[in-house]
Amino acid sequence: MVVKITSKRQVTFPAAVLKSLGVGPGDRLEIIEGPHGFTVKPKRIDYSKLGTLRGKLDSRIAPFDINQFRDQPHERSLRD
Repeated sequence: MVVKITSKRQVTFPAAVLKSLGVGPGDRLEIIEGPHGFTVKPKRIDYSKLGTLRGKLDSRIAPFDINQFRDQPHERSLRD
């Protein structure tokens, strides 16, 4: 399979390749150099390395409900 590099050094992968990797728009790919060339694989988030918000949020404040916010009348400039 051959892909073309643009003048901005961008590459477009065929849809079948991205589907087989299980990636889509906004996902990241990791390129790993090995003894026989390069390997491309999806870069997954390691959730164990993320911090927790437990104990850091004020329990007196109710969670924000985006659907409730959208249903309320607001000034047009505040709408999404």
